[in-house]
Amino acid sequence: MSTSKLLKLVIALLIPIILALVPSSVFPFDITVVEQRIVAIFAFAALMWILEPIPIWTTSVSVIVLMLLTTSTSMISFLKSTESSFGVAIPYKNIMATFADPVIMLFMGGFVLAIIASKYKLDAGIAKAILKPFGTKSEYVMLGFIVVTAVCSMFMSNTATAAMMLTILSPVLATLPANGKGRIGLALSIPIAANVGGIGTPIGTPPNALAQKYLNDPDGLNLGISFGEWMLYMIPLALVILFFAWIILLRMFPFSQKNIVIDIKDSFKADTPKAKIVLITFIVTILLWVSDKLTGINANVVALIPFAVFSVTGIFTKDDLKKIDWDVLWLVAGGFALGVGLNDSGLAKNLCNAIPFGSWPAMLIIIGSGVLCCLMSTFMSNSATAALLIPILLAVGNSDDVAPLIEPFGGISTLLVGLALSASFAMALPISTPPNALAYAKGFIKQKDMASVGIIVGVIALALAYIELIVLKGM
Repeated sequence: MSTSKLLKLVIALLIPIILALVPSSVFPFDITVVEQRIVAIFAFAALMWILEPIPIWTTSVSVIVLMLLTTSTSMISFLKSTESSFGVAIPYKNIMATFADPVIMLFMGGFVLAIIASKYKLDAGIAKAILKPFGTKSEYVMLGFIVVTAVCSMFMSNTATAAMMLTILSPVLATLPANGKGRIGLALSIPIAANVGGIGTPIGTPPNALAQKYLNDPDGLNLGISFGEWMLYMIPLALVILFFAWIILLRMFPFSQKNIVIDIKDSFKADTPKAKIVLITFIVTILLWVSDKLTGINANVVALIPFAVFSVTGIFTKDDLKKIDWDVLWLVAGGFALGVGLNDSGLAKNLCNAIPFGSWPAMLIIIGSGVLCCLMSTFMSNSATAALLIPILLAVGNSDDVAPLIEPFGGISTLLVGLALSASFAMALPISTPPNALAYAKGFIKQKDMASVGIIVGVIALALAYIELIVLKGM
């Protein structure tokens, strides 16, 4: 381990240990022993996710284990106490259940679809079919890449989508003039479309799933926002943002070459029984997702249907199972565990009572939280940012002081959905999102170009998102 990473690790461990051991009188509100330990674990997660001395998914695993050992009903014996100041231990099953949360199953189903799409070249076939109508004119070729990337990002990992589209784009970029600005705009169009396209469905990006999980929790808000309803609100928003992004890219990076010819060699062929099963299963899954209110089948349950079909038919093998992004699933589970800790320990309620949110303007709470989330996501994982902020904002939005203030503007759904969207709009730096990093690594983009476009598109996207949410009063 390098000296820099070692120093970061020491800081990320030292501060939480201090927070866990200081007298409770240091805190500005009454706090139990269990709540103090949750504060320490929360600080540990935040510092680890921001500084990244270890991979972010391993932080999530550590969070779950630390909570089980120090705050749960199955904690280490010498850490237990019967004193009233100790607080309420969290049921250990509630913490362990975070990895089997229905939203985790939703993501797993999405990963299975993406793996099989790549295996049978369905993703390349979709790209080829959608790009064809855009012709060869440079401006429209860019629009085609934006549309294909955005559509794929709605149902696949935006990282996998960006990787696929950049592979298709690389030989195209090589044919463009080396000193031309158009190739920069074309290269930037992929990460922007992947980031924005992800907002279109609950499985498009982890922050969406995090927000929907809390909004639909039967034991909590129980708002019943379906897969189809999310798409109904978010796809039009994504399309408008992408249209503005297209115009901005064309203005900032005009093409010097009028025409671009694209040759995608890979193509999906439904000439075998398995390929036909793949195509039919994809279509049926998407139809069930968008009609979940009509069919009564929950979107999380639908996600397991392709898993079962592909497994039974031998399309999805044990080797494919290894390709699932388990790190993302663990990261999301760690975020859920933090939410369980904040709520079940009573810490979230105490925090809301201690901070005078009721004296703040409603717009400051709603938009300010989104801006904060976007800023944090610029420098750290958007999933980790959402995992940190959503449980806190859930408690804030549900508090007696804040709930009446934000209700005229859509209430808690505006607050949480706005936060999830804000995480996806952080795209100013190569480290902001994996699609950004992949595009930057190709060598066609300078950091200053990514920053200028990312900031402009991000600000426009934030403004449009909150206008929609506030005008329509949430979802």
